[in-house]
Amino acid sequence: MPTGLWIVLGIIGVVVALGVAVVVIQFFGVYVQALVSKAPVKLLELVGMRLRKVNIQTIVASRIRAVKAGMGLSTNQLETHFLAGGNVLRVVAALIAAQKAKIDLNYDTACAIDLAGRDILDAVNTSVNPKVIDCPNPTQGRGTIDAVAKDGIQLKARARVTVRTNLQRLVGGATEETIVARVGEGIVSAIGSAESHKQVLENPDRISKAVMGRGLDAGTAYEILSIDIADVDVGENIGAKLQEDQAEADKKVAQAKAEERRAMAIAEEQENTAKIEENRAIVVLAEAEVPKAMAEAFRSGNLGIMDYYKMKNIQADTSMRTSLGDDGRGGKN
Repeated sequence: MPTGLWIVLGIIGVVVALGVAVVVIQFFGVYVQALVSKAPVKLLELVGMRLRKVNIQTIVASRIRAVKAGMGLSTNQLETHFLAGGNVLRVVAALIAAQKAKIDLNYDTACAIDLAGRDILDAVNTSVNPKVIDCPNPTQGRGTIDAVAKDGIQLKARARVTVRTNLQRLVGGATEETIVARVGEGIVSAIGSAESHKQVLENPDRISKAVMGRGLDAGTAYEILSIDIADVDVGENIGAKLQEDQAEADKKVAQAKAEERRAMAIAEEQENTAKIEENRAIVVLAEAEVPKAMAEAFRSGNLGIMDYYKMKNIQADTSMRTSLGDDGRGGKN
């Protein structure tokens, strides 16, 4: 074999050896760590992870934790979830916590919950250790749930809802906001159905029982364990205020109707005054016709001079009687 060929083969062998050495040196620590933890990972799998830009430390550490917990998760399963954008460490931690608490949770369900944007580890912890939700939520600017009993008295209530996560409904289930809204609606309905606010103050537990019986956790990611009324305070007398407002409105309506009647009376008075003036004008016109009629009576011989003087005497006598009856101020005694 020619010397040049041996040289080429030697160079290739050196390059291959250097490549293998680099790979061994780069992944040796991780490989040994997995091997001594009884969760072995092949060197080719480590190389493939590097080529696929997968965080090797995360995958190997998660596999070691899973194997130590008795779960046979492969690197392929962990790598698939990592490439999908999931949090592999939290999924494995949640599976371990669920296993210790004897909660039925498989790897696929845990991955689905994690990819749905829910905190799977917090969900498992809440399933083991129920948490308390304030109703209403103080961070939303409201401190109490306000409702009015049938006697018109307003009550201000605060409740604490104890819930635990329902892992089977976590994907697609409603969140805490829905629980708070439903409980608030139930409290308003329970107070509103009370005949008197005193009944609620004497026995706040009736609100809890009424709300718990409505199945408010249906379709949510939680199971309601209890609803406790933390505080009930008396607010305003809404019934009296509404009656006062109604009375004020009725008064304004009555005033408007009275003003309407007054305006109609004034208008009718003006119409009557106009009719009086019209009749007076008719009288004046009629009186103006008297001299003409008298002249015509003289010409026709129907009225004599003595008749005329008698009429004048009657007019003078009437005028005198009128002046005697006048008190000098335009009125009569």
